[in-house]
Amino acid sequence: MKDEYDFSNAEQGKFFVPVEDIQTPIYLDRDILQFLNTQGAKNGESLERLVNALLRKDIEIAKHFS
Repeated sequence: MKDEYDFSNAEQGKFFVPVEDIQTPIYLDRDILQFLNTQGAKNGESLERLVNALLRKDIEIAKHFS
């Protein structure tokens, strides 16, 4: 390490990303991923749209039981 570093041209917060904007990766089991990819291909939907639609339906069902 150097004894001193020059931060005179530094920009505070240049690489800051709010926690709300950070996307958490979700890893699906192989059989689930294969099924969803097949279903998405049949309907012309992306994997992301299909998973979101399924989760929204599941959330609605869960709301009725809570």
